[in-house]
Amino acid sequence: MIKVYPAESRHSFDLGWLKGSHSFSFGNYFENDNISFGPMRVLNDDTISPKRGFGAHPHSDMEILSIVLAGDLRHEDSLGNVMVTKFGGVQRMSAGTGVVHTEHNPSETEDVTLLQLWFEPEQKGLVPSYEATSFDPDALSGQLLPIASCNAVENSVAKLHQDMTVYLSKLNVGTKVTFKQKPGRRVLLFVIEGRLKVVDESEACKLLSKRDSARIVNETLLRLEGEQGEDETFFMLIDLP
Repeated sequence: MIKVYPAESRHSFDLGWLKGSHSFSFGNYFENDNISFGPMRVLNDDTISPKRGFGAHPHSDMEILSIVLAGDLRHEDSLGNVMVTKFGGVQRMSAGTGVVHTEHNPSETEDVTLLQLWFEPEQKGLVPSYEATSFDPDALSGQLLPIASCNAVENSVAKLHQDMTVYLSKLNVGTKVTFKQKPGRRVLLFVIEGRLKVVDESEACKLLSKRDSARIVNETLLRLEGEQGEDETFFMLIDLP
């Protein structure tokens, strides 16, 4: 089953210095039937103004993944890590027993746009940890590129403490990729730019546009195809238990 969530169905807000949209219940936005999708708890699509950001705040027992789409994001935490990340960079923080961090836009002139994802770890009470990884943006073309996974063995793939993998991909019009997974698992799709056609095993088709998402269950084979639009199709696929 493929359930599409149009971009406009998200909770969107504008605080001046922070503009964003939440795909799941978060902060002051709460819907009892939209708390999670498997272990996935948060998918926030944020734009932060120059020289602004989030002050020191704590987290615990959560896998937090930040994917920078444009601009620079500066992270600093109580573990002693300081990192500035741009497009092609990914930050993973396993909050575990507890960590305090800040996130802000260090630029004087440019916004930073990022996706922040939270997942429940496989077990609570992990030792807190942080890593910053990077991928080659050119490697996104025509394939599903893993950028974070429980099976990470390369420096370009962030290590997650949950049985899941996060992929990014870019497809030209008519270019197709196929995704197969074991029965009983979930898939979340999120279109960052462009338009994506999603076809299941029964040949049922869904069309997703910019910032639309889909939550998919009981499908072991998906065909994904770039569709005609103003932009190249850029999307994220998350394989979840």
